[in-house]
Amino acid sequence: MSEFADVLATLRQVRGLSPFFALDVGRPDPGWHDGAALLGGPALPDVLGRIADRYRTGEPRVAASLFFLGYSARLLCPVVAARVVGGAVPDVRPANLWWRYDEDGLRVRLKEPVAGVGVAEPLAPVVGALRAVTPVAAGLLWGNAASSAAGALRTAARAGVATAEQCVALGEELFAEPPLRGTGVFVPFPGEVVFRRRSCCLYYRLDGGGKCGDCALT
Repeated sequence: MSEFADVLATLRQVRGLSPFFALDVGRPDPGWHDGAALLGGPALPDVLGRIADRYRTGEPRVAASLFFLGYSARLLCPVVAARVVGGAVPDVRPANLWWRYDEDGLRVRLKEPVAGVGVAEPLAPVVGALRAVTPVAAGLLWGNAASSAAGALRTAARAGVATAEQCVALGEELFAEPPLRGTGVFVPFPGEVVFRRRSCCLYYRLDGGGKCGDCALT
């Protein structure tokens, strides 16, 4: 099969795991941003302000964390699942993305179904862009990415796509190099993927917010 066909076949294979694993392809309706808009210009500060208003927080770093939680989950769920099933990993670098933020939250889609690179590399430019406009720690953002990847592995194991042991082994491989190295640890637990991160996403700082299941503060 061609590269396009391989990527599309993998996306079809994993999209049923949960809505976060569904990654559509092609030019969207008007109102979406090119992925490059994440790296400069007013779009990213604007969406961070909208998130701050929506969640009633006066802390820009909390809004940045919430944005990146959604962003990393939307992209790493299909990317990690592709690794679990041994399929073609899609290219989720900003240059190959469309995105928008509205009342339904953050949505992303691919421009082209082409194969990509790694897990961390596609996210690094957005981490840099967030830190350029918001005083948020890099370790916090990479902890969010690790949490998203571990959540994807947990879902894949529970769905029977692979065993929990296989998913944990893949997670340890994915987190073996910077910037994901040191973001957390997989906790041995029979038949389950259990991950404990070493940073906090700051969700607890929202009104009515609490601590996540993998939070370092619990």
